[in-house]
Amino acid sequence: MANQNAFFSRFYLLLAGLLFFIAGCRQSPEEAAANKVEAGSGSAFERALNSGKIRVLTDYNTVNYYIYRGEPMGYQYELLKTFAKHLGLRLELRIEQDLGSAQALLDSGQADMIALNMTVTGERVRRFDFSDPIIVTRQVLVQRLPKNWLQLRTRDEIEKGLIRSSLELAGKTIHVQENSVFAKRLRTLADEIGDTIYIVEDKRDVEDLVAAVADKDIDYTISDEHMAAVFLRNYNNLDIKTAVSFDQKIAWALKKEAENDLLKEINKWLADFLPSREGRLLYDKYFSPLVKNRSASEYHSVTGDRLSPYDDIIRSAAASINWDWRLMASLIYQESEFKPDVRSWAGAFGLMQLMPGVMEQFSIDSTATPEVQVLVGAQYIQYLDRQIPESVTDSLERNKFVLASYNAGVGHVLDARRLAVKYNKNPDVWTDNVDFFMRNKSKPAFYNDPASYYGYVRGEETYQFVEQIIERYEHYKNLIGDHPKSAIKP
Repeated sequence: MANQNAFFSRFYLLLAGLLFFIAGCRQSPEEAAANKVEAGSGSAFERALNSGKIRVLTDYNTVNYYIYRGEPMGYQYELLKTFAKHLGLRLELRIEQDLGSAQALLDSGQADMIALNMTVTGERVRRFDFSDPIIVTRQVLVQRLPKNWLQLRTRDEIEKGLIRSSLELAGKTIHVQENSVFAKRLRTLADEIGDTIYIVEDKRDVEDLVAAVADKDIDYTISDEHMAAVFLRNYNNLDIKTAVSFDQKIAWALKKEAENDLLKEINKWLADFLPSREGRLLYDKYFSPLVKNRSASEYHSVTGDRLSPYDDIIRSAAASINWDWRLMASLIYQESEFKPDVRSWAGAFGLMQLMPGVMEQFSIDSTATPEVQVLVGAQYIQYLDRQIPESVTDSLERNKFVLASYNAGVGHVLDARRLAVKYNKNPDVWTDNVDFFMRNKSKPAFYNDPASYYGYVRGEETYQFVEQIIERYEHYKNLIGDHPKSAIKP
């Protein structure tokens, strides 16, 4: 029986090897190049499926996409992420505040979709395919309360100092975001009231213009009501109750296609998700009047540009090993969420969850200050990096090998590299090569393989560890400057 079991074990190992060899050799370089060309053609949905990712343009503000205490957040971000997960695709976000630039990127095929809080208009429908509405809103006038509003005794007295009729806009100067629908709406209003409204198309975004009204830099601006309600949490001297439009739809924009399969997928998903409990909770998370004002924090990327109280320490330690400080910060968030006294069930301690053996190796203990924890963590990263062969030359791929080693130990990573060599994959590339063997080192066929010196490991955890840190790092690069801001936006 033992000999029979041994025979079957060897048989399955040989079969696995043959399958991986066939998979690795299935495509010639010419076929791979042809497939690459094919991935760049076809419909947007086909391109997304071929590439494994969906590329979306979005804006950066305290509603749609931002970092708060180290965590990527925002209504558009979470909605898009949930949709991408539904499709089994990776979400690739790119910040684009200017609608004109976003349109050009979509037209050129450099993006699959625009999620820029776009209002659906007749003119835009002729140019884009729009999803079903994500939000129904209206345009409102943002104005300051009367100068002495705190001393006024009744609401009626306050109302007398506010614009409540479109007719009262005559002769007023109103700043609006450049390339937005707001200017067109004001021109229509001016025609309707038979008088002049002075429109200034401003390069600042809506959130900055709202702040400018509050700070008395300008007198009026226009915003979508659902966004204005969130911005208002920062300012108690503003009013947004005067509507200047009827209800309007906010939707995602796609490039026009005769049979738009991506649009069909989006609409089918929105119809299920938005009315669901998960969809309603997500909406309330950002737009409920009961939500606390996160943007008042210095650890909000829009207002403070800081991730944690330890940013300066992380910057210094990362510079000492030639790492991007935002990558190290993403690692620290993954390990401890910037909590310096956390201890795991396995004995890992501190901001960087250093294991007891590592702390002993670098002569520290649980009394180490946050600064020492991060410095030793950087030294340990550098130690791991030296164990990775110099043949791994791509910096991002090398960082992935180091992160995997940080989580599972460098021995298991070197095992995965040996397995990659054995099964004709590239041992110097983590993504779609070595990562496969790490994920599967919890299976007997791989951890019992003679190339696997260190045996069993929960490789899926390590794979997810690397994926989550790199994904968060991309968000940090999108939203957090490489250097501290010289001034904090009000």
